[in-house]
Amino acid sequence: MQYGSWSKSQELDVLSKAMYHARELAMSRMRAEAAAMGADGIVGVKLTIKRLEWDEHLLEFIAIGTGVVHGEGHKGFRAHDGGPFTSDLSGQDFWSLLHSGYRPVEMVMGSCVYHVAHRGMMSGFGTMGRNVEMENFTAAMYEAREIAIERMQFEAAAAKAEGVVGVDIHEGSHGWQTHVIEFFAIGTAVLPLDQEIAPEKIADPIMVLSVND
Repeated sequence: MQYGSWSKSQELDVLSKAMYHARELAMSRMRAEAAAMGADGIVGVKLTIKRLEWDEHLLEFIAIGTGVVHGEGHKGFRAHDGGPFTSDLSGQDFWSLLHSGYRPVEMVMGSCVYHVAHRGMMSGFGTMGRNVEMENFTAAMYEAREIAIERMQFEAAAAKAEGVVGVDIHEGSHGWQTHVIEFFAIGTAVLPLDQEIAPEKIADPIMVLSVND
């Protein structure tokens, strides 16, 4: 376990790297399973973290998704390494992406575990009974989110993607000490399809009411 200074806001880089590496292991094993099945990609990927009751410092990372195969055997949808692409988009969003002229390359993510500095006793007395912004908390939370998003964007650039869709940012303390929180940014990096789709063939957007949990 890594600890931060009581009065200093800072990234806990050891924890950031550990959380990222654990997710990478889970993702790589999921991809290996999909490759063994002959899948071209994996959609609807979910990454979950579960605390294990037999040790407070143990976390289980689970990656799960649905392997898909191109109906005509086209291999152009695979990732740069020839393995299955990964995407956290739902089946509906995946269909919409393809019909907009883009394809998924891989899931990209960024993690930042951050310690938010405690406020001093005098600061607490100075704001007692008043509605005020906790500026040190605001600045720390903003910086931590920015670090996570920048790392996700760096992964997308490394994959030579043109953008990232379906971006989501998760926050969690995972049972760590107070004032320690992880920001996790995740999305699907995309590239244009090999064959450009004429704008008039792209369906007009429609409102969709999700009935999923």
